[in-house]
Amino acid sequence: MARIPHYIAVEGPIGVGKTSLAKRLAETFNYDIVLEKPEDNPFLERFYRNPRQHALATQLFFLFQRTQQLQDLKQDDLFEPVRVADFLIDKDMLFARQNLDPDEFQLYQNVYQHLTIDAPMPELVIYLQAPTQVLLQRIQKRGIAAEQTIEADYLTRLNDAYTSFFHYYDRSPLLIVNSTDLDLVGHDEDYQQLVNQIMTAPQGTHYFNPKPTLL
Repeated sequence: MARIPHYIAVEGPIGVGKTSLAKRLAETFNYDIVLEKPEDNPFLERFYRNPRQHALATQLFFLFQRTQQLQDLKQDDLFEPVRVADFLIDKDMLFARQNLDPDEFQLYQNVYQHLTIDAPMPELVIYLQAPTQVLLQRIQKRGIAAEQTIEADYLTRLNDAYTSFFHYYDRSPLLIVNSTDLDLVGHDEDYQQLVNQIMTAPQGTHYFNPKPTLL
């Protein structure tokens, strides 16, 4: 029987449901959980209102926050802990390319390379996909005030960037999940299908496009 990955990272664009899935996986496998903390970023709401002015500060804050979380994770490795996270540090560069001008990006890249040189790698990355319209609906439904100003054009560019990034991603085993018609939190059957896929601990890149469970 394949070993369940000890470190799982869940990724995907804004609104796709990565945090909700990470929490449920942590409960299922009795894993510690490492979560992004966007509510702690004092620049994020300003970024959504005025991306050009606040992009660099927003990106650097997230980079410092996430690398500190990963360093804390490494320091606790003595007892081989098991964890699930709702972010992959590699995706910070994806956001930076989308949001920063060339000079800002060069500065950000220099900082990124110094901070992430020994970042731990997940044993499995789960990439949740959904089209822009579905993301907008989920963002509206969860009702986080700062996110309500996110525009469809921005989400489309971000979605395309994620698709391109994971098309070439090969640093960890990768499970690409079409979540368009799945409810991985509300429908136990949908969720169990995904858990069964994770339990096989596949190597390389795999695609998971199950039929949604009918109500």
